[in-house]
Amino acid sequence: MAKIISLKTREQKRAEEIVARLKKLFPRATIALNYHNNWELLVAVILSAQCTDKKVNEVTEKLFKKYRTLDDYVHASLREFERDIYSTGFYHTKAKNILATAKILKTKYNGTVPRTMEEILTLPGVARKTANIVLGRAYGVTEGIAVDTHVKRLSGLLGLTTSKNPIIIERDLIKLIPRKDWSKISYLLIEYGREYCKALPHKHENCPLRDFYNLSEHK
Repeated sequence: MAKIISLKTREQKRAEEIVARLKKLFPRATIALNYHNNWELLVAVILSAQCTDKKVNEVTEKLFKKYRTLDDYVHASLREFERDIYSTGFYHTKAKNILATAKILKTKYNGTVPRTMEEILTLPGVARKTANIVLGRAYGVTEGIAVDTHVKRLSGLLGLTTSKNPIIIERDLIKLIPRKDWSKISYLLIEYGREYCKALPHKHENCPLRDFYNLSEHK
């Protein structure tokens, strides 16, 4: 039993060192999506699924000028809205979910985005990644860690998890990373993945955290 506790402590310290070094590399790491209010934040995060933040920002620059209020979404034409978000991909599903969510917020939540994990997960198209981002950015509520493609890939490479399942990855990260860093770690790993350790095959020579890499397991 003592060995298990000791090993866990070492892994936590290792994770904390990774976070500390990421903070030094990216002291201003934050969400890259543009929005003006909590509803627009939720819309932008839903649109970001399988799409780059850059493309989402290009789309929402026009979208948020066309649809200025929640009621504009409530009364929007589905087909027209699909055309408006077409370039983000999976536009049929995204449009359906966003417009359905707008109606739910208007009728059930007095036009506001829910403040709890339990409630926000009932909204169409909202899974834990979206929920964690929105709750954290909108209300400062930290219930978990948002696991996107960068976080999934780099968590494995850094030896913070052995799983490919986002739910299990989140659980593994929660065990290792202090709660105060839960909302920050996603943005730190995203910045690191974009700046240094891209998904394309490379030799990692210029990766600042390569001394933490578990390359034997990451093939």
